[in-house]
Amino acid sequence: MALIDHDAELARAGANVSGSWSGMLFLARRYPLGAVGAAIVLLFILTAVFADYIAPYDPTSTNSRASLAVPSLSYWLGADFMGRDMFSRIVHGARISLTVGLGATLLGGALGVAIGLMSGYIGGWVDLVTQRLMDILQALPLLVLALVMAASLGPSLENTIIAIAVALIPNVSRVVRSSTLSLREQPFVEAARAVGMGELRIAARHVLPNTLAPLIILGTAQLGSAILTEASLSFLGLGIPEPYPSWGRMLSESAAEYVRTAPWLVIFPGVAISLTVFGTNLLGDAMRDVLDPRQRT
Repeated sequence: MALIDHDAELARAGANVSGSWSGMLFLARRYPLGAVGAAIVLLFILTAVFADYIAPYDPTSTNSRASLAVPSLSYWLGADFMGRDMFSRIVHGARISLTVGLGATLLGGALGVAIGLMSGYIGGWVDLVTQRLMDILQALPLLVLALVMAASLGPSLENTIIAIAVALIPNVSRVVRSSTLSLREQPFVEAARAVGMGELRIAARHVLPNTLAPLIILGTAQLGSAILTEASLSFLGLGIPEPYPSWGRMLSESAAEYVRTAPWLVIFPGVAISLTVFGTNLLGDAMRDVLDPRQRT
């Protein structure tokens, strides 16, 4: 009897796996651009995770004899003016960019969710004061606000994440607040109050989960914006400092002086930034179509 139950469990597990693969293949056929975006994002995530095994050289080690080496079998993407292997630096730069992008998106999203949920659910003067503060933050463009924060905090990995996260808070807060304003009047919220459930528990257990779909869509879009903002801050010298291999810092070190004599120093980091942002945008558009029926075409 135990053997029969074990076989049944295996059959059910196989059916679940088969169903998952079928669902993924259906979504890939339905949203081919989204599948391309997911493949690009997955590629960069795997590159960041296994950077130590993929990179043939230490990204911070210098070799004066290889200064400005052209792309070759020894240096696949060439070397910079200090003889550092560009392929190894771009591979490790994926780890830096994704760390900053994911960290800033999660931190800014968490703070924005808390502020938006509180503002929309409580309402009254709390909503009024909170939204005026969000208006002040949102009056500045994302990059300008991140520049102000980065200049105040100083260049470091942690400060860059905080600077970008603060700039992402207003958009998340507005999205969560707008969803909360409509959800708090729904019958299931009134039913929860009728059975004696506390307001904090209602907000966390019943209102917040219903805001996750627009949050996921917004999160993928903001991930690309965070990566691009980090590259801009590093390009201006306010982002990731040395010796971290940041794509934006690679551009700032090479764009002015070596763009004509060693164009690979500019082309390959720029391609890495463009591909990452392109992939996250394609994935975000597909997730919007999947999670929001009103946007489906």
